[in-house]
Amino acid sequence: MKRQQSGFTLVEIAIVLVIIGLLLGGVLKGQELITQAKIKNVSNDLTGITAAVYSYQDRFKSLPGDDPNGSTRWSDTDAVSATNKGNGKIDSNEQSLFWQHLRKAGFVAGEIKSGSPLNAVGGQIEPVQTALAIGGLSICTHNLPAKIAEALDVQIDDGKPNTGTVRAAVETSASVVTTAPTITGYTDDGSTLYVLCKQL
Repeated sequence: MKRQQSGFTLVEIAIVLVIIGLLLGGVLKGQELITQAKIKNVSNDLTGITAAVYSYQDRFKSLPGDDPNGSTRWSDTDAVSATNKGNGKIDSNEQSLFWQHLRKAGFVAGEIKSGSPLNAVGGQIEPVQTALAIGGLSICTHNLPAKIAEALDVQIDDGKPNTGTVRAAVETSASVVTTAPTITGYTDDGSTLYVLCKQL
């Protein structure tokens, strides 16, 4: 008596492999779409905040946060020492006022005293004076994976983290250094995060 051996045919194995390939391709394509959406959101944040700052300056003739008339214009804005008000810079004690003034003027959405907004990957967005050796005021966005930071640098500037109007440094803490970045390229190792600053 002959026993029939059970198993899969080559056609069945081929069909399973094709299905697995399609599933993997779909997952990878989905991840790429998510990354592209995050890049677009962070880019829109930088563009929108830049436009908001210029609109504020056009309307009130000073930088948000540095506006000497901000506390009288809006009664519930936090009081900050007036020693550096109106000097054309966002000093460290004026960063919270920066967002309050933009929100009070209607240029940025959000709760008036909710602090710095977050980018698409959960990193803080903040105004920084002379960030990464960029002259003047910059908008910096934190905790960006290399793929997103590099794509933004290429899209907005020259793609090099240590030159141009967009610069980046490896994320080390919540504060941005004012010295020039020492990196010459982005490392996409899945764990290195960057802070990217765009000059206004």
